[in-house]
Amino acid sequence: GLQPVTTDLYLPALPAIKAELHASMHATQLTMAALLLAFGFGQLVAGPVADRFGRRPVLLSTLAVYLLASLSAVLAQSIEALVLVRIVQGVTMAGVVVVARAMVRDLYAPHEGARIMSLGQSGLGVIAITSPLLGGWLTGHLGWRTNFIAVALIALATLVFVATRLPETIRQKNPRALHPGPLLAAWRTVLTSPTFHAWAGLSAATYGGLFVFLAGSSFVYMQVLGLDAAHYGLALCSSSVSYLAGTFVCRRWLVRHGMAGAVRRAAGFTLLGGLSMAALAAAGVQTVWAILVPQLLYAFGHGTHQACGQTGAVGPFPQQAGVAAALAGFLLAVVAFFIGQWLGLALDGTTRPLAYGIAAGSVVTALIAWTTVQRHGGVH
Repeated sequence: GLQPVTTDLYLPALPAIKAELHASMHATQLTMAALLLAFGFGQLVAGPVADRFGRRPVLLSTLAVYLLASLSAVLAQSIEALVLVRIVQGVTMAGVVVVARAMVRDLYAPHEGARIMSLGQSGLGVIAITSPLLGGWLTGHLGWRTNFIAVALIALATLVFVATRLPETIRQKNPRALHPGPLLAAWRTVLTSPTFHAWAGLSAATYGGLFVFLAGSSFVYMQVLGLDAAHYGLALCSSSVSYLAGTFVCRRWLVRHGMAGAVRRAAGFTLLGGLSMAALAAAGVQTVWAILVPQLLYAFGHGTHQACGQTGAVGPFPQQAGVAAALAGFLLAVVAFFIGQWLGLALDGTTRPLAYGIAAGSVVTALIAWTTVQRHGGVH
């Protein structure tokens, strides 16, 4: 849940950050895009380190540094300083997230892991619901810096929980996980797997469309459509509610249709949401509902795609779970980074860039779900 806390809680503050720090749109978007790129590269390191030394040491060390970075964000006096702090947050968040995904593979076989990951995504959905509401209220009443104080407090609570309650889950540490030869061999094993390509591609594509919404929605809702920070938080919250519903339906589909069947059905909702948003924007319909309702459909499908995609990407690799989770996360983050760079230049005071970006993500997600996943998505 630290990932939506890091992204969603500060989204209502983006226009205020841009104004107070006298930043350009591109530089403001970089606070999100740089976070995601650092998140991607950080996973490439954190995954093998977690395979070598265990899950707990990585969690404890990265959470501690993440906490310090969050406190530093409160003191940032320029957009450049804030971007730098966000890079540190991204690197350390990588350690937390990649270990969480690897722990699921430590404890569960792939078919059961998809159900467990969906349960975890439901909990993540609850956090994603509350984060923009809290962020909108804090921004509106106390200023954007208090958003990072809230993030720091959440990080502190997570660190205390891990230190006092969470056991080590890796059954056998890999003493050669960081040696160049075995590490490159593990990367080759993962990267040459068509099953990994299918599920990691699905996860990256569906998150790509979602990232367009995360990075651009505050400016569209607040500056184009006129919502204040609190009402924008409610709009973002509704998307998270739909995502949460998608995770519940995902678990029913998994029992009846398996992972490939679940994402095949979810892709219909994803595609309908993206294309309908693009059609409304192309027709010149610039209202809250023209963005909100299609995004609910997209978020509903995302609840299935992300749970299955993350599980399927690491499922075939019980001995290289950290490496597989890291590579899948790296692909996702790189896609998000380039989308963020494009979006910083494309936002033009209308809803069209946001709508077209989400539509593109929906088309790619549906194509992967209906073709590559159906051919190569079997996880044994």
